[in-house]
Amino acid sequence: MIGIYFSGTGNTKHCVEKLVKLLDASAQSFPLEHTEMIQILTKHDIIALGYPTQFSNAPIIVRDFIKNHSSLWNGKKVFCVNTMGLFSGDGTGCTARILRKRGATILGGLQIKMPDSVCDSKLLKKTPEENREIVRQADQKIEAAARQIKQGNYPQDGLSFFSHLKGLFGQRLWFYGKTAGYTDKLKISEKCVGCGLCVSLCPTKNLSMRDGKATAQDRCTMCYRCISRCPQKAITLLGDEVIEQCRFEKYGSEE
Repeated sequence: MIGIYFSGTGNTKHCVEKLVKLLDASAQSFPLEHTEMIQILTKHDIIALGYPTQFSNAPIIVRDFIKNHSSLWNGKKVFCVNTMGLFSGDGTGCTARILRKRGATILGGLQIKMPDSVCDSKLLKKTPEENREIVRQADQKIEAAARQIKQGNYPQDGLSFFSHLKGLFGQRLWFYGKTAGYTDKLKISEKCVGCGLCVSLCPTKNLSMRDGKATAQDRCTMCYRCISRCPQKAITLLGDEVIEQCRFEKYGSEE
């Protein structure tokens, strides 16, 4: 088994790494944007694929990777993992449907509530203590899922037709414009000092330096990685002000 994850603020990274290690102590996990990802996937047949849910959809970078490398998935066995701040519906099902069309077998799905990662909205903000409790409960769910899988019974979160309806009508239809493709809505304020950290972090190479300042193009995948790390809190996406820079290490210890 191998773990593959796309993670903006560390939530999904933690969940995939923890699950994979519980199932196989020698197994490794890699970020989706790893430079040798195609070669890595070619060598493994059982994959835990993780990503955060965005408006009840998988990030466009994840959907694009699957579609752009269709032949890689034929014959693979995939367990889908998605993290969410509040609601997912069929977050795992979004990629499961794409993967099945490319010849993959879907072993199951696991949907895990984690601390909110949307840095520029007050909607889901909680205290550090509340977030630590969310992580504790998430870890318990992952541990229970690992025990279940070892017995040959894979969780099926988000894969049913009813889950599909919940995700579709609960969020995806109403916010489809936000997740249909990459976005050009990333904003960088005059607070930017040109440190270049965001450029090095961006998984889609959407950011570059121009005249000593960071500049955004039109390929933001809404991962919030740059927003959660900017030392000046100069970057926003859905809102106009950074409320809290959300990162997993603030609430739990990475394993």
